[in-house]
Amino acid sequence: MQQHSSIGVVSKMRMIKWLNGVVLTPDQTKLPLQEVTLEIKTVDQMAEAIKVLRVRGAPLLGAAAGFGVALAAYHSKAKNKEKLFAELDEAGATIKSQRPTAVNLFWGVDRVLNKAKSIKGDVEEIKAAVIEEAQKIADEDAAQNHAIGRNGSVLIEDGDTILTHCNAGELATVEYGTALGVIRAAWEEGKKIKVIANETRPLLQGARLTAYELKRDGIPVTLITDNMAGYVMSEGLVDKVIVGSDRIVQDGVVNKIGTYSVAVLAHEHGIPFYVAAPKSTFDLTHKAADVIIEERKPEEVTHFGTCQSAPDGVAVMNPAFDITPLKYVSAIICETQVYYSKDFGLFKKLR
Repeated sequence: MQQHSSIGVVSKMRMIKWLNGVVLTPDQTKLPLQEVTLEIKTVDQMAEAIKVLRVRGAPLLGAAAGFGVALAAYHSKAKNKEKLFAELDEAGATIKSQRPTAVNLFWGVDRVLNKAKSIKGDVEEIKAAVIEEAQKIADEDAAQNHAIGRNGSVLIEDGDTILTHCNAGELATVEYGTALGVIRAAWEEGKKIKVIANETRPLLQGARLTAYELKRDGIPVTLITDNMAGYVMSEGLVDKVIVGSDRIVQDGVVNKIGTYSVAVLAHEHGIPFYVAAPKSTFDLTHKAADVIIEERKPEEVTHFGTCQSAPDGVAVMNPAFDITPLKYVSAIICETQVYYSKDFGLFKKLR
């Protein structure tokens, strides 16, 4: 996997692109200090990029998963459909095994594999269909995020200060963002808004990525530590909360660890708590109890980068996600509509 530095790589391109058998995407572990583009050429390279969060964010993972299978198709030497399908299935299993919680990863793989197996033509036609379907996922996500922004902007008033957690911006999607897409749309409409960004321990996606995006775009942003959220709410400094989601199940919203705490605080202070996510993030056949929460390595908690901040041998918990019950959610903003809390009963019909 090659990397190269590029000035303005994030602000002037889609977050993931296919170019003749190579997937181009920013290395999010390098931001905000370096803008580096990954050149991903194999399934294993894509799997590694997903595992270590070079590629992250639920909608972006859906597109990356599709392109990961497309890499297997593009480089396959298979002479018959059976061999090709075996290779594609293996690639899909490899991609899926990297992160257990974000449903878009599984959705992206399954969508491309299902498309491949629906093709009645020869090996070359199947390969072409796989690549085309992966590109469709990316194109659709870009359009959906702009629609989420438009739908959600009606919830934002001129002068609002919005608190957000983790990064649900363009870096987490193919283009524009989900939670930050709503903020961008409101800003583009001329609403004078401000953002408070939680730093989002332990990997600081809020500090490294959200603050980076908003500062670059000229949207006023103030960075706080996660344990300041209650304070800024109690001081009347927050009007709305908007977050993204990695999975929406029948009874809850799965998102970056710390989201649940923010939702409870918002509820206590009478602050609307909004979730912005495409329908590909909906997993309405499951409940919160069915979700496997990814547990990441302890070094993410015991260290800041390479600097150790905890004693050797201390026991560590490091769940990457938590689940916010729907009773704390004011509305879910998707590409087709805004589901308000009174509408959540419809989710059973959407399964």
